[in-house]
Amino acid sequence: MSIESKLDELGLHLPKPPEPIAAYVPCLQTGNLLYISGQLPLATKDYMIAQGPVASRIPVDQAQSAAAQCVVNALAVAKQHLGGDLTRITRVVRVGVFVQSDDDFHDQALVANGASELLERLFGEQGKHVRAAVGVNALPKNASVEVEFIFEVN
Repeated sequence: MSIESKLDELGLHLPKPPEPIAAYVPCLQTGNLLYISGQLPLATKDYMIAQGPVASRIPVDQAQSAAAQCVVNALAVAKQHLGGDLTRITRVVRVGVFVQSDDDFHDQALVANGASELLERLFGEQGKHVRAAVGVNALPKNASVEVEFIFEVN
């Protein structure tokens, strides 16, 4: 089953790839590694599904959904770069998750699971990856979560 079929089955759909909000490129391939710039939880160009700190403003389950939306956005960027062919992704290598956190919030790893678990559902064994989950005091556009990716491609 294709990645897009699995997304459809989960009720998720690839959007138009988000445009960069500053001076960077959305992705860069070097050799067989595709680096995807940090993705925000944008459901549409103008609507972010989670803004503000976790957990005082955004509960953990909503932040997990936001991390999953970052995966969807990253796959849209990858699809565009790969000429529409997500089957060229052979492995998820690394995921970096940044969580806008209250000072006393220490469950960034639980938020990051929203991205990690979706990647494993989509890619199976090849979706298992190394990861960092980091708490930060602010993110662009007041996003609750930002996620960056490294994919292996052929």
